[in-house]
Amino acid sequence: MAAKNRVLTGLVGVGLLASTACTTSSDEADETPGSASRLTTTTEPGTAEVDRVTWALPYGEPTTLDPAKVGDYSPQTVGANLCDTLTRMNADFSLSPGLARKVGWTDDRTLVLDLRSDVKFWDGSPMTPQDVIHSLERQRDPKTQALYGNYLAAVTSIRATGPHQVTLRTKTYDQTLPKALSTSFGAVNKKAYAEKAGSAYGSAKGGLMCTGPFELGSWKSGDSITLERNDAYWDTGLKPKAAEVTFKFITNSNTLTSALLSGEVDGTYELPPSSATALAKADSGAVHLGPSTQNVLLIPANGESPAADRALLDALSHVIDREALIRNVFGGDATTLKSLVPPLTWRGDEAAAQYDAAYEKLPAVPKPDVERAKQLLDRAGPVSRPLVAAIPAGDQRGLQALTFIQAAAKKIGVDIEIKQLQPTEMSSLFYDPSVREGLDLVLTFGYVTMPDPASYVAESVTPRGLFNWTNYDNPEVTRLLDQARTASDPAATAKAYAEAQALFTPTTPVVYLATTHERMFMNKRVSGAPTSFAYMGMPWAAHLGGTGK
Repeated sequence: MAAKNRVLTGLVGVGLLASTACTTSSDEADETPGSASRLTTTTEPGTAEVDRVTWALPYGEPTTLDPAKVGDYSPQTVGANLCDTLTRMNADFSLSPGLARKVGWTDDRTLVLDLRSDVKFWDGSPMTPQDVIHSLERQRDPKTQALYGNYLAAVTSIRATGPHQVTLRTKTYDQTLPKALSTSFGAVNKKAYAEKAGSAYGSAKGGLMCTGPFELGSWKSGDSITLERNDAYWDTGLKPKAAEVTFKFITNSNTLTSALLSGEVDGTYELPPSSATALAKADSGAVHLGPSTQNVLLIPANGESPAADRALLDALSHVIDREALIRNVFGGDATTLKSLVPPLTWRGDEAAAQYDAAYEKLPAVPKPDVERAKQLLDRAGPVSRPLVAAIPAGDQRGLQALTFIQAAAKKIGVDIEIKQLQPTEMSSLFYDPSVREGLDLVLTFGYVTMPDPASYVAESVTPRGLFNWTNYDNPEVTRLLDQARTASDPAATAKAYAEAQALFTPTTPVVYLATTHERMFMNKRVSGAPTSFAYMGMPWAAHLGGTGK
């Protein structure tokens, strides 16, 4: 059990980005574009109460706030402040206790959650083991249409084993399971409320009932969502200083820039590069850069498309100048990417050196080589029609990136037609195959939400994977990823993942483009928000406070 104990201890202190994170302010940091020394994990604490904070959602209105269905930027940005999770993500990507004060394996097949006894839902009712059980079980109920049911693949039963305790029995040890409790998968909803709301749970009509620092106030479709402070929040050390937080749906970057400059909007995550340039010397606030596990990929929309041919994708890969892409589209605030998962994902793992060594051995990121690209294209055969590539409407960063790729593709005679989808349609595309019909390529800005590369990759390269749109199937890759998930020794997990990575990286149909830094703007009247990508999985708005400026 020694190896297992090390893993569980890591739940409290695994610093995913420890080697790049720092606590210096942006004003003190090196101004070299893309420099790691510019990255910070959080901002100075805000100390004063504020009546209202207005925040922008540049990816548009959430389609749902039901934690079981949340899987995109906008809903997670909002939902992380509403529904607490059983373990909690911190700004430095470490994990600490959440609604469960302790999580531990008692043997290879028994994971025990010791729950806090003082947690109440927004309506004042106490959180019970039954609420926890229901929140987990509903994710493998087909009626829920949940996104995270795979995390329960090894779980055979979930039972209350005490007045404040829940025990999960599993078929085998699963090192992913405790980590997943820090994501939307581990969010706890009130059982009675969720059952009554049914399929409307998480919608503007059905509402939510959670335990977070803010509760859902109003939802004005097409305009905004307002959260109200939960004055009875169980975590007294994180009582929000903002009475209200209003999220505005602003997908046009010019409109967003104007709103931030004028102070109409106090801040935003995922600040577009064009807005960052305009706001770089703004008197009203500052642009902050943080470490991130985001990846930029060009992927086929389905297995029937000619774009699903790895030879064609390799040709595109060899004609794209990634350094120019990073410089011109991302303002230098990104680095090239060799595989599906950015290296920062495993930075705090006990076996980080093993992961790093395996990543280093992967083929180098190709330099632009038109002749080599044409040779690869000859293997794939002629492309008889334009390839239709999707991005969200109004996403200037995505449009610029795809326009850059479009121009590169023309050098080898491949035509790419850009199709801009409405934000809600683009969000649905990732989970609804019917939305991907008629598309060939999707430019994605994805992300890893927890320090576990194997579980993220499994969603893209195993037959059961939610994002395996081309039916990629390599039995050895599947076996190795399963082995990485069930190994109790971090070194064994890293070894299995490394072997899988060496197999899927050159064969799965993907063009790896870049890993971007988190870019956030915040008005000087407020402070305290984390600057790292960890904001997606933590109650970040509870850290906001006034500065008196």
